[in-house]
Amino acid sequence: MWVSSVLRFRHASWLNQIETWLSILTRKLLRRGSFTSIQDVQDKVLAFIAYYNRTMAKPFTWTYQGTALVA
Repeated sequence: MWVSSVLRFRHASWLNQIETWLSILTRKLLRRGSFTSIQDVQDKVLAFIAYYNRTMAKPFTWTYQGTALVA
């Protein structure tokens, strides 16, 4: 019951932002990466997060105006 009541949301803007960030992680690190172990992946992901936060992080701009989409 708890999960079903928590996961009911009206809009998924927060989920879209997470998906966008994971796409950045994939394009910038994971796709081109060469990893020797799971620990190596973890270390490089954490290093990328620190680098991203220092150099590239800025708020995502949400452009949805709240109007109905016309089909």
